[in-house]
Formats: sequence, structure tokens, C-alpha cells
Amino acid sequence: MAEESKKEEVKNKNSRPLLPLRGVVVFPNMMLPLLVGRDKSIKALEEAMVEDKEIILAAQHDETIEEPVTGDIYSLGTISEIKQLMRLPDGTIKILVEGLRRAKIEDFLQEDPYFKVAITEVESDEEKNTEIEALMRSVINKFEKYVKLNKQIPSETMMTIANLEDPGRLVDIITSHMSLKVRQEQEVLEAISYRKRLEKLYNFLEKEVEILKVKNKINNEVKKQVEKRQKEYYLKEQMKVIKKELGEDGGNQEIKEYKERIEEADLPEEVEEKALEEVDRLKKMPSRANEAVVVRNYLDCILDLPWNDYSEDRLIIDQVEEKLNQDHYGLSDVKERILEYLAVRKLSDQMKTPILCLFGPPGVGKTSLGRSIADAIGREFVRLSLGGLRDEAEIRGHRRTYVGARPGRIINAMRDTGTKNPVFLLDEIDKINRDFRGDPASALLEVLDPEQNSEFSDHYLELSFDLSDVIFITTANVTDTIPPPLLDRMEVINISGYTEEDKVKIVQQHLLPEILQDHGLTEEQINISENALRKLIRRYTREAGVRTLERKLAAICRKVAKEVVDGKDKLSRVTVRNLKKYLGIPKYKYGRIEDEQRVGVVTGLAWTQAGGDILNIEISIIPGEGELILTGKLGDVMKESAQIAMSYVRTKTEEFDFIEGFYKKYDIHVHIPEGAIPKDGPSAGITLATALVSALSNKPVSGRVAMSGEITLRGRVLPVGGIKSKVLAAHRAGNDKVILCNENKKDLEEVPDNIKRDLEFVFVEDMDQVLEEVIIKEDENEG
Repeated sequence: MAEESKKEEVKNKNSRPLLPLRGVVVFPNMMLPLLVGRDKSIKALEEAMVEDKEIILAAQHDETIEEPVTGDIYSLGTISEIKQLMRLPDGTIKILVEGLRRAKIEDFLQEDPYFKVAITEVESDEEKNTEIEALMRSVINKFEKYVKLNKQIPSETMMTIANLEDPGRLVDIITSHMSLKVRQEQEVLEAISYRKRLEKLYNFLEKEVEILKVKNKINNEVKKQVEKRQKEYYLKEQMKVIKKELGEDGGNQEIKEYKERIEEADLPEEVEEKALEEVDRLKKMPSRANEAVVVRNYLDCILDLPWNDYSEDRLIIDQVEEKLNQDHYGLSDVKERILEYLAVRKLSDQMKTPILCLFGPPGVGKTSLGRSIADAIGREFVRLSLGGLRDEAEIRGHRRTYVGARPGRIINAMRDTGTKNPVFLLDEIDKINRDFRGDPASALLEVLDPEQNSEFSDHYLELSFDLSDVIFITTANVTDTIPPPLLDRMEVINISGYTEEDKVKIVQQHLLPEILQDHGLTEEQINISENALRKLIRRYTREAGVRTLERKLAAICRKVAKEVVDGKDKLSRVTVRNLKKYLGIPKYKYGRIEDEQRVGVVTGLAWTQAGGDILNIEISIIPGEGELILTGKLGDVMKESAQIAMSYVRTKTEEFDFIEGFYKKYDIHVHIPEGAIPKDGPSAGITLATALVSALSNKPVSGRVAMSGEITLRGRVLPVGGIKSKVLAAHRAGNDKVILCNENKKDLEEVPDNIKRDLEFVFVEDMDQVLEEVIIKEDENEG
């Protein structure tokens, strides 16, 4: 019993309260402040203070564990003495401890209310020898390098360590001054022999020295960079002050705004790179420099262009067709082509946009049709007049090296419209000129080529701009002056002009309502009869379009408006009888046939820019020397047609019993009335031949027959153009029969059915058939 009591006394003598530590290892000869907040740890401190103020400090394996158990604590710790203890207001305790001796935890005597452990003090009994002395010097030298690299360790520490003779004390003090991990410090603490302890510490020192070297190298480089940036910052701040004094402040804000605009603009990669490059250039320039103004204008141009902005097409075909018909009467070919394009576009986005060329006389609605197309399909409309353009830079722009450089009209128009797929009308493309400044028509080759215009290059922009989504519509009065390569890139649609019926419908549906509104009149104040309209069209205008007609209607409305202002409250009726009162005497003769049989006079049909008209060809045979006299301001082609007709007639001398040698004894005078009006073309060939036969054979020709066709020396009849206008002219003049080339039969599809029903058409292939139809035989004459 006494022996057990003695064992219990020894056990109690070698037991201590345990304070688990998080993230720190306490070594002998080390003074360290600690904050204690866990309940068990506070009770362990209180117990130690009651006894001899000694407590064992051991580190946890995992510092994140809040409530450790026996397996979470290292088995080797340090017996420490509590030098000071101070309670803080928040309930925690601040202590100052000094490490005394190493101790091994043999057993946990209790876990509640605090840890109490049985310990065994451990210390090396190894004697100091030459090997240990050498290891001590190596460790001191290595630590000296460590101190030089680690500026946080005071230089006095090295003096203290250099005078230490005890190897254990040396290791403990050096380790406590190093920034090691808990695991590494614990390894040093658990190494009992001096040799092992010194070797471990030397290895750790060597590794830490290498790490510090790399760290210091990085720090030095970072320091240099920071110093450089600080220097730049300092200089920039100085520049700001200088610029402010010079009145050039605000440049940085401008650069920032440009960069924000570039980020928000969603530009193509190539364009964004170019824009940022220009912003960097602008950043380095004085804000008031001339070059800075050029760069700003360039950046504004790039950022204002619609690189990715599109109008949504209105692809409901019925609605588009209704809108086109509402805005314009007739012009079926153009409308049909636009509807075809939209139909294909609805099925596939791969189709290239068409390049249309509306070719026809003035006043037929070519320009207004472009705007109508844009409204119908829901796109923006751009009109660019090319009349008199003679500088290539107007299309491609000027290079930025020139003073006052600017983009070409194409890029400027795209910039103004704000969308990438407008309807672009190039008006009067046939009136482009050229001089020493270049050929604008050649510059348009790239614009109007669907295969090339996806990468249109403007000299000012210096970037490719995609024009492939633009619907280009060009207008022209004639195609002869358009260069063939340019004409080849366009789809030409001929608008020949309006018939009389078309003009009446246009006046009733479009022109008259608009003119009445413009002049402040209503239908209760003015009425123009349909017959008055027809007389107005026939006797007061001579045009393919309706511009003059519109002006005449406006003149009538002005006179009626004056009457209304003067107090007239009755309806003003404009009729055939009183039209002269409003417009004066008629200006033009209305072509009517001479309803009789005539010798040497034949009715031909002609096409003019004002539409179709009849052409009375007169031939007189007079004594002379066989000279062919041509009058009536005839062109070269018509003169040649007369000579061909003459040569053909000479082959018919025997058949028609002409006077022998008439081409030697008589002069033949060919005259086409209205001599002040130029006339040309091959269409009068068969008319001239028929008139010659009639005059030489003294056989009459019916005045109610009209004809048109080209003749060859063998008497073959060839097709001609303008059939629709010519047939309408024949119908208007009162002809009963029209003779045409057999190949012109297909052209009658364009003629309204009601016109065709009123006329008899004879299709021929040679002059014999023509003469058979028109030369009146003697028995017919008698009958």
C-alpha cells in the first residue's frame, strides 16, 4: 500500500496541466506572448498558477480544430513557466511564457475540465565534440546568410548567437527566429541528440536561404518596376500640371471616352485594332496639334459607320406589292424584279443583292421609284446625284495625307443613314464626266459589282467596308454614255414611258390629289374632266413622263385658286372647251391620219423620247439627173435606209412598170415633215420603200395603214424596237391596220388588249408582202 502511494506521488510530481497550441511551437529558452480563449485552456492556466506556474505547451497537428482530443496533439512539448497573466475585457487571457525544458507526454491523466498529462523530461546527454562543433559553425554561418537576406531579424540577434557555446540552446534560439512551418519546427523540437538537431536545422536554413534569394530577386525586380511606374506617374502628373497651365487639359478624358466608344461599338477585329492604334497615336499628341484634329475626325468617322447595324426587311410580299402599286402606276417590270428579289431573300440569305439600272426618258418616275422601294421593304433610303461628277475622290475619298481629307460620298452616305443595308439610289449615272482628276465611273466599278463590293476600299478609311447588303439602284436617260464595263455590272430595266391611258390614270390617282392639297383646293372647288385631261396630254405636252403635265395641272390650279380668293364660291369645271382659258393656245399638233388614198405618201411609225408618233413620209418625182434629195433633218442611219430603199426599188422596175432609167432622168425628193425635229433610225425602211414604189408607179396607198420595219437590199424586213409606243401612236392617230415584221409579233404582249382589239396586225417577212397589203390595185380603186 505504501509502495502504490509512493508511485502516485511520483506520478503527480511528473504531471502538468496541458495547453494545446494552434500554429505555434514553443522552444526552451524562448519567451513568447500568447492569447488564450478556450475554456479548457483557461482552466489549465488557472490550475498552473495555483501550483508552481509551470505548464506544458504542445502544438496541435491541425490548427483548425477548435476542440482537440488526445490524438490531435503532438506527444513532445515544452515545459514552460508563466511569467505574466492578464485577463482581457472580452474574457480571453493574455500570458507571457518562457520555455524551460523538453518533455514527452507519457499519458493523459484527465481531459476534463482541462487536459492533465503525465510527462517525462527529455534532454540530450551527448557530449560536445569536434563534429558537433563543426556543425555549430556551419549552422551559424548559414544563419548569418539568412539574417542578411531576411531584413526582419535584428542584427543584434547574430551577436548573441555567435557567443553561444551550448549546441541545444543555439538550435532552439535560431529556430525560434526562423519562419518555419509548425511541422518543421516540431521536427527540430523532437530531435533529441545535438547532431540530429543541428543537421535538421542546417537543412532548413539552406532551403530557406535559397527561397529568400529568389524572393529578394523578385522583390528587386518588382521594386524596379514600381519605381519605374512611380517615376512615370510623377512625370505624368507633372505633364498634367503643365498642360493645365497651357490650357490643354482634358486629353485623358477624351482618350477614355474614345476607348469606351470603341468597346461599345462592337467593331470587327481589324477595325477595332486600327481604331485603338489611332487612339494611342492621339494620346501622344498635343491636343491642339493639327495632326490630332485629323486623328479625331478619322476616329469619329470609324465609330459613326454602321459596321453591324441592319434594318429589318419587310418580307411580306403582298404588302410590298400593294405599297409599290399605291405609290406608282405601271412600271410592272421594276416592281416584279423587286418582288422576285424579296421572295428569294425570304427563302435564302445567300443571294447577292441586285444592282438595278432604271433606264428611260425624264419624268417617268425613276428617282421616286427608288424611295418607294425603300419604304415598301422597310429600309433606309439614300440618294446620291452623280450628274456632272468628274473627280474620282468623290467616290473613293481622299487620303488622310491631304489637308481637308474626307471620305467619299459612298462612305459618307452610309455614315449618315446609320444602317448597313439601305436602298442606295445613284441618280443620273449616265451624266458622269472625267478629267485630269480621274474617272469616277471606273471607281464605281467596285461599288456596283456584287462580287467585289463586299470589300469596298475608301482611300480615307483605309479599311474594307462591306456594301454587299446594299440594294443599289441607278438611273439613266440613255445608256450610250455609260462605260460598257460599268453597264455590264448592272441589270438594265427599260422604262419606255407612259401611254396616254397611263397618264390619265396617274393624274387621277396620284398627281391631281397631291396638287390640289399643295394649292389648298378641294374637289368641291375644282373638277377636271377626263376629256380635258386627254386634250391636255395631247395638245399641251409632248413627253414620255409626266413632269410637264404636272406643271400644267399646277398652272390650272393656280388660276382656280385666284378665282377662289377673289370670291368665287362655285365649282370650277375645266373642260375641253374652256381649257384654252386656263392654259392658252395648244402648243403641239395632235398627229392624225389623212383618211384618203395618197400617191407617194405613206404613214410610218416612230419612237421618240416623248413616246410613239406617226411619221408621214412624202416623195416627189421631178425631172432632173437622178439625184436622191433627203430633207427633214434626217440622221445618218435614216439616210442610209433611204439609199437602201432606193436600191431595192430599182430591182422592181419591170414588175411595177416604172419609167425606164428613172434614176437617171428624174430627181427623187424624200421629205419627212416637222423638219426641225431630228429623226434617225432604221425603222422607216419599209415605209420609204413603199412610198418610192407608190410615187414611181403612180399607185395610191391607203392613209389608214401604218408600218414600221427595217429593209435590206434583198427586200427582207427586219424587226425594230419601240413596238408598244408605236402601236399606241397608230391607235391614237386612227389607223386601222399596222404592218410589222414577223419577229415583232412577240412584242405585242406588252400592248394592252383593248388596243389590240381595235387594230388589224399584218406580220411580214419581205417587201413583196408589204406592197401586196398597201398598194391599191386599179380594180380596188374603181370599186
